[in-house]
Amino acid sequence: METITISQPSKEEKIATGVTAESSLPVYIYAVVFSSLSITGGLIWDLSWHMTIGRDGLFAPPHMFMYLGAVIAGVFSGYHVLRLTFASKAVEKQSAVHFWGIFYGSLGALFCIWGAFAMITSAPFDDWWHNTFGLDVKVLSPPHSILAVGMITIQFGAIVSVLAFQNRATDASPSTRDIINQCFNLSFGFLLIMVFFFANEYLSRNSMHKSLFYQISGALFPLFMVAASRASAGKWGATGMTIVFSVLLILLVWILPLFPAEPKLGPVLNHVTHYQNFDFPLLLIFPAIAIDLVNQRMRDKGDFVKAIYIGILFSVIFLVFQWPFGDFLMSTYARNWIFGSRSWYFGTDPDYPYRYVFKPSDLETTAVFIKGIGIAIVITIVSSSVGFRWGRWMKSIKR
Repeated sequence: METITISQPSKEEKIATGVTAESSLPVYIYAVVFSSLSITGGLIWDLSWHMTIGRDGLFAPPHMFMYLGAVIAGVFSGYHVLRLTFASKAVEKQSAVHFWGIFYGSLGALFCIWGAFAMITSAPFDDWWHNTFGLDVKVLSPPHSILAVGMITIQFGAIVSVLAFQNRATDASPSTRDIINQCFNLSFGFLLIMVFFFANEYLSRNSMHKSLFYQISGALFPLFMVAASRASAGKWGATGMTIVFSVLLILLVWILPLFPAEPKLGPVLNHVTHYQNFDFPLLLIFPAIAIDLVNQRMRDKGDFVKAIYIGILFSVIFLVFQWPFGDFLMSTYARNWIFGSRSWYFGTDPDYPYRYVFKPSDLETTAVFIKGIGIAIVITIVSSSVGFRWGRWMKSIKR
């Protein structure tokens, strides 16, 4: 297997790669961040399509929106690699990743190219799968698994691309640093939505009074939020990404139901006339603020000590806000356009007795719940500790 070599850039190489006080973000970074948005928005739209219409095809609008993201990421990243390989100076090539013995490019561009290849490959595979086996019984069928890997790879490529420029641009102007920070928040926020989407089976409003909800949340979200807080050049990395996470999901809750749509697949137990929205976002912004404050005020402490503080604070703060919010989302006050709790799959009986009521299996005794929250705190500490290590690695990315 060909070895990928990475070396640290010298002052001359920084100038050659355009990372100076007057530098601005390369176009391909804007392109891959937009690709990440296109993939995330298309995925939520696709879920809404299945909840409302049911039947789709290879060229369904949500699919095309996701594939648009793949094409843009692949084309712009591919051009970036070809330009560095065939139209750049030797000193600029020395500051890039050398792979396959021929090509030069950034690490983020490589992720985006491979992610785009996986997504585009999954399209005809998924079409053949449906024509051969019919509708999917599971969300992660083989073609969907390839699609998911491709989407996450592109999103990670967008993050790495932004990080590489951020970590090199130590002499950038304040306006450029602001743009970098915004792209950082956007790319991490879109990835956080993907995490929420794929874990949603365990993170719906019906599960918010169960300790497993907080254990899974503690295992997933602090990993990304702590890494973002650690890797960000700004003070509010975790807060910024959760703002993006919250705003985009809220906008999709508000916008999608404005458009008419009806089921085209039976049986129809719940006749809907407009798109059914995805879930209202979790209240992650409150523990995110705590994560950033811990990193700001405990700079002299070791990462594991900070992980202990974050593990406790995240679990307690998230529980304090999300538990009563779960009650609110079940109440009549949330059954409106703003909070979207009326959204319901067309193939499910609208009179389902636990639509707005917690099932007995989703409720625990006080002793069991307290024990479960204790486990959640331990899980969150471990997740935060890994997040610090991941964030420290991200801070070192310069290619």
